[in-house]
Amino acid sequence: MRRRLLLDYLTYAVVRLFICIVQAIRLETGVAVAGLFAWLACDVLRLRGEVVDENLRHAFPHLDERRRRQMTREMWRHLVLLLMEVAHVPRKVHCTNWRKFVRLRNVEPLMQAFLKNRPVVVVTGHFGNFEVGGYMLGLLGFPTHTVARTLDNPYLNDFLERFRGATGQHIIPKVGGFEQILEVLNGGGTMAFLADQAAGPKGCWIDFFGRPASTYKAIALLALEHDAPIAVCYARRLERPMHFEMVVSDLIDPRDTDGQVGTVKELTQWYTHKLEEAIRETPEQYWWVHRRWKDTRKKKPAAHKAAA
Repeated sequence: MRRRLLLDYLTYAVVRLFICIVQAIRLETGVAVAGLFAWLACDVLRLRGEVVDENLRHAFPHLDERRRRQMTREMWRHLVLLLMEVAHVPRKVHCTNWRKFVRLRNVEPLMQAFLKNRPVVVVTGHFGNFEVGGYMLGLLGFPTHTVARTLDNPYLNDFLERFRGATGQHIIPKVGGFEQILEVLNGGGTMAFLADQAAGPKGCWIDFFGRPASTYKAIALLALEHDAPIAVCYARRLERPMHFEMVVSDLIDPRDTDGQVGTVKELTQWYTHKLEEAIRETPEQYWWVHRRWKDTRKKKPAAHKAAA
């Protein structure tokens, strides 16, 4: 046990040292570092190369191999910049200067929903800088509760929770946190979910980039059961690092849908489609490294023809 804790602490120390170095360098230097790492990850080490290429071939069948390779490099560059931005944001972005870094688009419906005495469900995906998105909602005065997996390393987990909680983003553990989710919604609070994770064979199967994808039923079910407006949001990087566009893609209120998205499957497909629309605009800012499509459903055996 002591050996494990010592190893965890050493890992934490290395990560903190990396963050200190990142905070000490200029962002322009960070962009060059991100480009170098992207080249290493894509062209030399081929990290998750087969998974990324398969996902891109299915999502964008019109792209040739050269363009897919280029998009892969851009994705890795984005992921490195995301980490650098997370390190810089608490020191640079404050309630007095956030307009220098963040541009808001179509946020009025969500702000109005926040100001009502009703629960709200916010969905986003592994797209853009979702950590900055949660940070900004708290900075604007709208704290959220977010479901996230507890990291195995307790020191790193505490550090990440301090960053997320700096502006009022509260973390609920993915395992064992259901009662806390109900408390938040019953109290008229805001729940935020990363809604693009594979949910296994028993999930809600919907279409995502033209392929069957399993999605957790709980998000839509909670929104419907608690009469909660559900909004699709994301924070997308603009031309320069540390400059974002925070967008509310769309918002649906269960009271105003006229039965058009009245079921769990319909609502899940709706917000998944909205996420897909955003990703298609800037696909290099999506995490193509994860296996979003895992069709592990058992196939029904074909019926044997009756003997003649």
